Amino acid sequence: MLLLAVDTATPAVTVALHDGESVVAESNQVDARRHGELLLPSVDKVLAEAGVTLEAVTGVVVGVGPGPYTGLRVGLVTASTFAAVLGVPVHGLCTLDGLAYAAGIEGPFIVATDARRKEVYWARYEDPRTRVGEPAVDRPADIAEQVAGLPAVGQGALLYPEVFTDARNPEHQSAAAMASLAAERLAAGLEFLPPTPLYLRRPDAQVPKNYKVVTPQ
Repeated sequence: MLLLAVDTATPAVTVALHDGESVVAESNQVDARRHGELLLPSVDKVLAEAGVTLEAVTGVVVGVGPGPYTGLRVGLVTASTFAAVLGVPVHGLCTLDGLAYAAGIEGPFIVATDARRKEVYWARYEDPRTRVGEPAVDRPADIAEQVAGLPAVGQGALLYPEVFTDARNPEHQSAAAMASLAAERLAAGLEFLPPTPLYLRRPDAQVPKNYKVVTPQ
């Protein structure tokens, strides 16, 4: 087994290779505006570090979000393209699940990432592998009672310490953690999400209303 994991649903451009036993190479860069520019060189870097070619990959793991439209689709399109070219399966994982697994907190806790517009994408977890309910997007103040007193990880938690009063690392997503979680799930025969984006809201870019229609003369 050789899993290639990628995630671009957060400001992190993160890539890792997992051989079924452990992570053999990884790359992590944080730049919310350069997902498309950084992802493929990151893939090349981890392949070179592991001393393998892309053809050795037996499965692709991709973070499906939630995340902003532009960054999220970079990873999803790349993962789906690799899978199609190689003829291997592509396994979707919730990005928040990867952060929860990396956190390794036992007992109830929160994962929250930055959703911009003064909102967070968030979910509650009972342990690193068990999410309670579906991810949501909210203003931190609106969920203050639900998260009160609970440990919280992710950039969203660190941005709003007045709500997430026990904010902790990791701040950003790790493809290494996501690959390790995927390897566990594959070994256990568990299902994955389809490689489709989990947006939770409309994209920031919108078609202008009441725009002037110009027709040829």
